[in-house]
Amino acid sequence: MIPIEIQESSPRFQSFVAEESNEERKVNLDLLDEVREEARIKAETLKGRVEHKHSSRLRPRQFQVADLVMRKAHSYQLENKLSPKWTDPFRLTEVLGNGAYRLETLEGGPIPRTRNAANLMFYFS
Repeated sequence: MIPIEIQESSPRFQSFVAEESNEERKVNLDLLDEVREEARIKAETLKGRVEHKHSSRLRPRQFQVADLVMRKAHSYQLENKLSPKWTDPFRLTEVLGNGAYRLETLEGGPIPRTRNAANLMFYFS
C-alpha cells in the first residue's frame, strides 16, 4: 500500500485483514517450490524448441582434402550490392575438425588463417 491509501481510507485499506494476509503469504511460500519447478520445466521446454528450430535450419557441410571451395567475401571486398558474394576458388589442404579447414590458392600459396565451413561453399567447375 502507498501512504495516501492509509490516510484517505481506501477500500483496499478498509478490507485489509492482517491475519488473512499472513496465512496467504505462508501458503504462497509453501507453493514456491512448485512454482519454481514449473518455471524450470517451461524454460527447458522453450530451450529445446529454440535448439530444434536452430538445428533444423543448419546445412551440414563436410569437405574433403583437395576439394575446390569458394570463400565468402568480406565486407571490404564488396564494392556495391552487385559485387560477387563469394571469392575465387581455393583448394582445401587440411581438415582440422569442428568445421575448420586450411586453404591454399590454386597456384599453391597458403592462406594464413583457418576457415569455418559456414563461410565456405563447394566450387563446381
